[in-house]
Amino acid sequence: MDGNTPKTSEGERLLDIQRAAHRRDGPPPSRIRIDRLDRLDDMVRMRQEAFAGAISTDFGNRSRFETSLLETMTVLSAIRYARKNVRWWMEPAYQEVDFAFWPGASWIRREPLGVIGVISPWNYPLQLALSPLVDIIAGGNRAIIKPSEQTPAFSELLHRAISDTFSEEEVAVVTGDADVAANFSRLPFDHLVFTGSTAVGRKVAQAAAEGLVPTTLELGGKSPTVICPSGSMAKAVKAITYGKYINAGQTCIAPDYVMVPRERMTELAQQVMAEARRYYPNAGADYSTLISERAFDRMLTAIAEAELGGAKVLRHPVQPDRTKRLLPPVVVMDAPENCALMREEIFGPILPIVGYDTLEDALDWINSHPHPLALYIFAEDKKEQAKVLDRTQSGGVTVNGTLLHIAQEGLPFGGIGASGMGAYHGRHGFDRFTHARAVFRTGFFNAASWLAPPYGKRANRLLRFLMR
Repeated sequence: MDGNTPKTSEGERLLDIQRAAHRRDGPPPSRIRIDRLDRLDDMVRMRQEAFAGAISTDFGNRSRFETSLLETMTVLSAIRYARKNVRWWMEPAYQEVDFAFWPGASWIRREPLGVIGVISPWNYPLQLALSPLVDIIAGGNRAIIKPSEQTPAFSELLHRAISDTFSEEEVAVVTGDADVAANFSRLPFDHLVFTGSTAVGRKVAQAAAEGLVPTTLELGGKSPTVICPSGSMAKAVKAITYGKYINAGQTCIAPDYVMVPRERMTELAQQVMAEARRYYPNAGADYSTLISERAFDRMLTAIAEAELGGAKVLRHPVQPDRTKRLLPPVVVMDAPENCALMREEIFGPILPIVGYDTLEDALDWINSHPHPLALYIFAEDKKEQAKVLDRTQSGGVTVNGTLLHIAQEGLPFGGIGASGMGAYHGRHGFDRFTHARAVFRTGFFNAASWLAPPYGKRANRLLRFLMR
């Protein structure tokens, strides 16, 4: 090779292989798609313990049960749903034909886009790499996955597992550091899926835009929880504690902060901390650690800043441990509006609680910030539920619970505005990763032929009839 010839990256090599295979083979029939889904199912089931162990190694400690519940089960559920429905998703959708074009036929073909890139994050490395892959496969596409460099043990295991399960023409994995990820985002995919922070998402979108590569961006933001005047405190405490502290708050749709009637703020804070202590009495094996020392330091700095600004902090009796990256649950009341906890997505086990005087005040506060990925409403009064839904925007919503909307295969998962672009899950993912190709076939008679030049009386009469 000429020394001046640029070296082809692994991503470029795989993209060339998969694109050639896609052009050669065309859209795969349902039996091939189902076979690929079956192989993915077997891969996850056979290696679920190994995946959980690798993820825990990368985290320092990650609850094995949480990995099974929030990652393995989620992926297997998505596979089962796609496998059951993919045949009818692929059916042509016949459309109404205007009288002027009878007896022609119109329909929509859902066709694979081609080769899709997936940049997955570290916080749920299995789920957020493979859940989009399920929809990509159902859509008849090929895929290349770039897992996060912050989970090296998992990434290497995923690379081996995918290589053992699929040919390079079907699905492949590229590993490497942040520079590899940056180069990956510039490749001329037919579509690119990114899950991660809003800041990095902007860079990915800019890189993809250079090649006019369409993107699906699953980002984040500060997902609020609103406890309305009619809200059940008992329901709210259990659901918020669970949703916030699972995976130590490192969840893109975790409740970021809670808005509650001012007179109930102290009650809520005390009950959430009591519930957190009951869930995680020793902050041991069931409680996950933070992904890095940098994340740990950022959390402690944010707590100290809020406390210096006059916030009241409720702490778990187990002390933070930087060597283990262990930060037990924290609740913060009355954090200043300009502190990091109230400006930035927290992505850790710290729950700010904000008191409001009227529900209107709470909604005004939410609407003064970028649209979040998730919103949680606690209200027994359906009029209050409707008011919050009507007055706010978010990617998804759970009413009288947290996180649960993402578990519904029939609902789309995605953001809006700064929290994301596009959505997948089930049929929504199939549609996202296919092209709606419009097809019209003329019948034995075509009235349009009467509208061709030279225009005469017949053409004028027909035109007037069509415009009546």
